[in-house]
Parts: sequence; C-alpha cells; structure tokens
Amino acid sequence: MRYGVNLLNFGSGTTPDSLVRQATDARDLGFAFAMISDHIAVTPDVHAVYPAPFYDQFVLAAHLAGRVPGLRLGTTITVIPYRHPLQTARLAANIDRLNEAGFILGAGVGWSAAEYEVLGVPFRERGAITDEYLTAIRAAWREDPTSFHGTYVSYDDVRTAPAPATRPGLPVWVGGNSPAAQRRAARLGEAWHPFMPTRDLLGAALPRIAAEAEAAGRPVPDLAPRLQLRIGERPDTAERPLGHGSVDQIRGDLETLAGLGATDVLLDTYPGTPEERADADEDRRVLELVMSVAQGTIGTS
Repeated sequence: MRYGVNLLNFGSGTTPDSLVRQATDARDLGFAFAMISDHIAVTPDVHAVYPAPFYDQFVLAAHLAGRVPGLRLGTTITVIPYRHPLQTARLAANIDRLNEAGFILGAGVGWSAAEYEVLGVPFRERGAITDEYLTAIRAAWREDPTSFHGTYVSYDDVRTAPAPATRPGLPVWVGGNSPAAQRRAARLGEAWHPFMPTRDLLGAALPRIAAEAEAAGRPVPDLAPRLQLRIGERPDTAERPLGHGSVDQIRGDLETLAGLGATDVLLDTYPGTPEERADADEDRRVLELVMSVAQGTIGTS
C-alpha cells in the first residue's frame, strides 16, 4: 500500500512556510502523496471546524508542485458542485502537468448547506450535480474540443488543452461513506475514498461497490481510505474507526486494509476540532510513528 498525508491547509498559524514544511516532512518521511481539503466560503459552520485562514486547495497544490518535488498531490476532497466542471477539469489537469509526480482528484458532495447557499448552488441537488459534473470532467480530459449537454451545464466545442499528463485521465477518488457515494465510486471513480471507515462499513460496502461496478461494465474501483489518527488505548470494537486506538490496533487496521486490497491510505492528524489540534512537531511525531508501523520497523507495544 502507498501512504499519504492530509495537509492541514487551515487554522491559526497556517502560513505558506508551514504548508511547505508539512509537505516536505511528508515526503522526507517516505509518504508517496499529500492531499488538501476544500472550502470556498468559510461560513460560520465551516469556521467552527476548519477555521480561517483557509488556503485554496488548487492554488496550494500548484504552489507545492514547484517547491516539493517528488510528492504526488491531490484533493480530499474537491466539492464538485462548487465549481463549473470545465474549471475543475482544467485546474486538475494543469497541476498534473506542473507536478511531475502527478495529481489525484478526490471528489465529493460536501456537507455545509450554508456554504452551498452562499455559492448559489442547490444543496438538495448536490448528488445529481456531482454525478453530472464528474461525467463532464472525465469527458474534458479525453476530448479536445469537448461538448456536453446536461441538466446543469451545456456547452459545445470547448478547447481543453493541456490534457492531463496522466493518461487516459487523472484518477478520481470518490469520497463519502453513504450508499450514494459508494454507487458514485463504482460508476465514476478509480477509487472509493471513505473517511474514518469501520470494519463493518468496509465489509458491507466493498461487495456492493463491486456489484455496482460490474453492472456498469467498469473495473472495480480501488480502496483508498482516509484514516483519522487518534492514538491511545481504545476498545477494539466494530464501531471503532480504523486509525483510532493503540499502536497495535493501528497495526491491525493497516493489515486489515492490506487484506482487503487497499492500494492507498491517507493519514489525517486533524482531530476534528481546532481546540484539540496538535502542533506541527507532534503531528510529525505521530506520522513518523505510523509510518514506522506501516514499514514494520517498530515492534509491538
């Protein structure tokens, strides 16, 4: 399995220098990729969880591409309805060209109704918009010029160059744990990218995704979960998210994912609230510990 790091592109003390340090640390610790979160309108509900300053994921990825060579970049996730699909397709393709190690488009529907309202996008239609936009994005990577006629966007003969360097197109990791997200991953993604999955969720979802992909005539998408890391003694129950627990439990979680055929695992040190956030040195220590577990260079504890 390949391992990546979720870069914390928000909050007090976040600066261009601290972001470059996060990415450089990830590369130097042996991580293969780093991914970046998405918000455009930092509404009060967003600010309570992901406080400003909030650095744009695509701008930051372009910034890092020129400063941290050798690290693949991506988004976890891009809220697909927030941008016109041609804009998203072009941003992702450009960064894939600018970053020799490549780019991954993580794709999802988001969660903030307030942010949707500010941006003038119908929250209740976010699933249908995402499906249509992803179809248009994938077409834009294949076709130059491209045309598309849907419910939410319609255009003809739009030039799309430069195409992604990754052919035939960038990998799309579809985020979300819901049945709708699982179906979307099967029909439109190269990987399913659940957040804080449990063993029960994976056990139920993976056969469903495989069946949906087979029905759609597509390859079964890879498993590429995002694990929130919370290291400490915790009961080893089915409800425990993978990534929560003792070092031995986390070792078992990584073994479970390997047994399920996971290709990539994204590690996230953010605890979910600004008040609990650790400093950069502690985050590095946690990532170094988990990478040692993953590489088998640390004994049982």
